[in-house]
Amino acid sequence: MNNINSNKKNLSPKQYDELLRALKARFEKNMSRHKGHGWEKVQAKLEANTEKLWSLNEMERTGGEPDVVGYDKKTGEYIFYDCSAESPKDRRSFCYDREALESRKEFKPKDTAMDMAAAMGIELLTEEQYRELQELGNFDTKTSSWVMTPSKIRKLGGALFCDRRYNHVFVYHNGAESYYAGRAFRGSLRV
Repeated sequence: MNNINSNKKNLSPKQYDELLRALKARFEKNMSRHKGHGWEKVQAKLEANTEKLWSLNEMERTGGEPDVVGYDKKTGEYIFYDCSAESPKDRRSFCYDREALESRKEFKPKDTAMDMAAAMGIELLTEEQYRELQELGNFDTKTSSWVMTPSKIRKLGGALFCDRRYNHVFVYHNGAESYYAGRAFRGSLRV
């Protein structure tokens, strides 16, 4: 816990303890998301990578409810996704990226999905990752989430988003400059 305050993006000891408690409680409540993994190893990994705790705290603070959804045997990293039932509430009403924001002449949103993800130290889920998340439960049944958009689509002005309706995962497109009260983004982080 000594390196918690080693850079600008740090947690107080109280935030650190609260975050670990929240992550542990969620981990234990949702064991089906990470079968075969124990909290002790996850916590040890978090304590050895305290710089990642700030990003996890940002995921938590903005309503993402991060949880372990996988483990990469090659890199030895645990994979966290935002697992809130609906798109994270404090990340809604953003257009896709900076280029899209700057293209709007009026009624600009307060931020972009890509900029906020970068500032948080996380990455937007890809379409494939979004589908993997949906295998673990029913997410975005009333909201939707921007996902990483292939450059060929983005160069033409579009961006992709996903949701779950009628017990099916749908992928849609929209102008990257669009934003809606029910659309946010979900992120991933490797620790």
